[in-house]
Amino acid sequence: MPDHRGMTGRAKARTALVVVATLAVVGVGSVMVLNANAQTAPGSTEARVPAHDMAGMRMGSAAQAAATNDVAGAGPVTELDKTFLVKVRQAGLWEIPAGDLAQTHASSEQVKRAGLHLLDGHSHLDQLVREDAKMLGVPLPDQASAGQQAWVRQLTAAQGLEFDKLFANLLRESHGKIFATIAEVRAGTQNDVIRRHATQANQTVLDHMTVLEDTGLVDAKTIADVAAAVNPPAK
Repeated sequence: MPDHRGMTGRAKARTALVVVATLAVVGVGSVMVLNANAQTAPGSTEARVPAHDMAGMRMGSAAQAAATNDVAGAGPVTELDKTFLVKVRQAGLWEIPAGDLAQTHASSEQVKRAGLHLLDGHSHLDQLVREDAKMLGVPLPDQASAGQQAWVRQLTAAQGLEFDKLFANLLRESHGKIFATIAEVRAGTQNDVIRRHATQANQTVLDHMTVLEDTGLVDAKTIADVAAAVNPPAK
């Protein structure tokens, strides 16, 4: 006959083990919930992110900010650098309209061709100067200078051969003067962004001077005036 007392004892033992195991599971779950609540503040954007991961994210953000500063400040920006960006911007503000006028007011195909070069080159430079100036925190004008606006009015009032000669000489003189400024900036700037910009501007202005001279309308006096302006006689 089975020993019911022994069976009862074993059943009680198994029941006790189940109870202990259940309590242990509940206890572990409670600890996990408490730890999660301790790491998560109400309304916090850092919820459920372990502390060591947050530290890594903060270090990553700092590194990104430093990298941005390196790009934006790749060397000091001098007053000459700032003036250079302003002049490039102002050149586009009057030379793009001048290039447009050449397509409707010029009688010479070479002048119209020079106008197209101005339109293409200064459209690209204008976009570049606005991007670089924003990167370096340099404010740019929204209008050409008073003298440049007066040149546009002169060109607007001229037609045919008169326009051709005026266009070729005004633009060649203007490009000759800024060409000298570009060379000075490129030779002396310590800023990588300005250096790159000056290199691009140098190529563009050289192309424009060449196509303007190809018109055969640039006067010797214009060249002499540029030379006197960029290399004034010693006193």
